[in-house]
Amino acid sequence: MILRIVKYVLHDILRSKIAAAYTLFLLLASVGLFNMGGDSGKGLVSLLSIVLMVVPLMSLVFATVHFYNSYEFIELLSSQPLKRDTILLGEYFGVASALCAAFLIGVGAPVALYDGSLIGLWLVAAGLLLTLVFTALAFLGAVCTRDKARGIGVALLLWFFFTLIYDGLVLFALFAFQDYPLEKATIAMMALNPIDLARVIVLLQMDISALMGVTGAVMKEFLGSVPGTLCAVATLSLWMILPLALTVRIFRRKDL
Repeated sequence: MILRIVKYVLHDILRSKIAAAYTLFLLLASVGLFNMGGDSGKGLVSLLSIVLMVVPLMSLVFATVHFYNSYEFIELLSSQPLKRDTILLGEYFGVASALCAAFLIGVGAPVALYDGSLIGLWLVAAGLLLTLVFTALAFLGAVCTRDKARGIGVALLLWFFFTLIYDGLVLFALFAFQDYPLEKATIAMMALNPIDLARVIVLLQMDISALMGVTGAVMKEFLGSVPGTLCAVATLSLWMILPLALTVRIFRRKDL
């Protein structure tokens, strides 16, 4: 039954002009960056900045708006002999699949065409993981908040926190405790922000950790290895699994 719900959600989203605009924007930005610099490496670095800013924002806002717009459909499904877990997971995987498909067309295809390196594959993988993570966070915020305007506000606040505020807090902590060895603590703080985690994973694959100072050397030693990279990917996966599990638990007990 989950697959049927996913199929319906995908069909509904494919008719959305917003999804098409998102795909077109990523495609034009990717092709433009690769053609502008003349060097695929510089294009990947520039594209990474766009991915880290746009993908979380689009995933949060689009998934939140879609959830509220589908509320009557969700209520209709809830009146049927269906488990609420099935309904929510069908909605989530439908939205996440649509956003991942848009990302693969807009970013994955140009990366494969202009670069095709292992670094490019890591960039695409990081973007897909961020899509799954922030779609899960969007569903969590929407399930916890009945009001649509407040839910969208929560989504924007989450994006603002993870992209700007969190880095400021980390820099403040590093400055306040600069007399203490904080290299390993920085890795722990980085794991608490999926955007920072994705950024560091891709940058370390580019072998430019020397530009990140002593902390970068520690990160290179840990995350640069295969077990470290797998650990980082597992941490990003937890950022998707834990919010989604919490969302399912709340939705199961929620009064629609």
